[in-house]
Amino acid sequence: MKLSAFHFDLPDELIAKHPAEYRDESRLMVLNRKEQTIEHKQFKDVIDYFDDGDLMILNNTKVFPARMYGNKEKTGARIEVFLLRELNAENRLWDVLVDPARKIRIGNKLFFGEDDSLVAEVIDNTTSRGRTLRFLYDGSYEEFREKLEELGETPIPKHLERDVEEEDAERFQTIYAKEEGAVAAPTAGLHFSKHLMKRLEIKGVDFSELTLHIGLGTFNPVEVEDLSKHKMDSEQMMVSEETCDAVNKAIDSKRRVCAVGTTVMRAIESTVSSNGRLNPYDGWTNKFIFPPYDFSIANAMITNFHPSKSTLMMQVAAFAGYDFLMKAYKEAIKEGYKFSTYGDAMLII
Repeated sequence: MKLSAFHFDLPDELIAKHPAEYRDESRLMVLNRKEQTIEHKQFKDVIDYFDDGDLMILNNTKVFPARMYGNKEKTGARIEVFLLRELNAENRLWDVLVDPARKIRIGNKLFFGEDDSLVAEVIDNTTSRGRTLRFLYDGSYEEFREKLEELGETPIPKHLERDVEEEDAERFQTIYAKEEGAVAAPTAGLHFSKHLMKRLEIKGVDFSELTLHIGLGTFNPVEVEDLSKHKMDSEQMMVSEETCDAVNKAIDSKRRVCAVGTTVMRAIESTVSSNGRLNPYDGWTNKFIFPPYDFSIANAMITNFHPSKSTLMMQVAAFAGYDFLMKAYKEAIKEGYKFSTYGDAMLII
């Protein structure tokens, strides 16, 4: 398929700047692929579509406060530093993005905190905005990580066009987040409240977890019309044997297996065997899913409403069916559903 096939016009007011007051009271659009029907619900109504023995797969990655602001030595220019991933814990090397990038060269030093208690030296250029930083800090590794936590802020997306607020620290995180390493939240999971999860458990719905640390590559614009030529950034992922056993058992029992989010879907499709079994995995994935695509594991999916021409939208189109998804997005815009990170949800069955 072509990139231009995924274009749609989205009114600015439909981009959610803030989360719903309660996690499980976002709106929910339910797409039934077999019946080709569209229903309008609240997220907590998701419980009506699952039964005893059905399985939901969650991404338990945890967002860390990845956005920091420092000052360049001598000039004092304010520089945004976005931590992408730790390259070497012992030497405190990090892969980062800097903005404005043109001012930051190898050898420059950046000072963080009111007392300049943390210093970083630029030791390499990786991309136009990418740099490798070596942090210089006297304390232990644990104290260094605490300092990053203290100086960093919640990395809400730039397209929200607002400053970080106190509630973001909690709401830009799923309630089941455990494994720190993501710079963006697995947004489909943001709709789950403790109360809703407890109700699902009482009904007999099972949960399994995997980890995929979301990087900024997920949000990179696609710049080629031929989608087969687009390259995704690699992201770290882990699928345990315990999760594989639960998923494969649900498949054998012909239960509903629901991928909660595009990141879960990418992860399970990255480590599936030719006979449709989920395998344990600890490594990296750069899998890009777009139509047409045959899915092997999940037969249901929860996701948000995604931006025009995004890789996220393309994956959902592969699962729902391109024509059906475009019809659903058209209806979502007409009905005033909220899009993006803090937006409303979709269940595809």
